[in-house]
This record gives sequence, structure tokens and C-alpha cells, in this order.
Amino acid sequence: MSEDSIRVDIWLWRARFVKTRGLAADLVEKGAVRLTHHGKQTRLDKPSRCVHPGDDLTFAINGRVTAVRVEALGERRGPPPEARALYSSLTDDEPA
Repeated sequence: MSEDSIRVDIWLWRARFVKTRGLAADLVEKGAVRLTHHGKQTRLDKPSRCVHPGDDLTFAINGRVTAVRVEALGERRGPPPEARALYSSLTDDEPA
């Protein structure tokens, strides 16, 4: 892993899509996360896989499909406004 990448489970946790890293790892291991990197889409199978700024992630949580673009990696799991700065939504039906 380099300075311009981060484990997908850590990123999902920092971006506040899940409450714990363990839940993020479970989400990845059950095949619910897809990564688009340089135009190639793959289903992630291990929480140790890396994401980079500019990658697209598509995943399902609680029966809802979410598609986001990774904008930043983050330094910590911060407050919600800081977490929202880590991604931009690729879906039109995001709540306000």
C-alpha cells in the first residue's frame, strides 16, 4: 500500500458508511463491494484491497445500492462533514 492508497475496509469506515472496520470487512468479504479502477470493474473479495482517489465504489447496505467516487483518503474517522468530503455521490437519489 502506498501513500496514495488505502485499504477499502478502512476507507468505508472513515467515510462513515459502516460503524466498525469489522462490519466493513464483512461487507467486502461477502462480495457486496465493486471497485472501478482505471475503467476496469472488479468485485472485491478481501478487505485488504486498496482504493485510490478517483476510483468508483458501488456497494449495497441495508438493501440500498450506493455508488460513490473516492475523492480523498482521509487521515482519521472524523465527524460527518469531514467524512462526506472523502467521496462524491454518483447516484441522483442521495438524501439532502
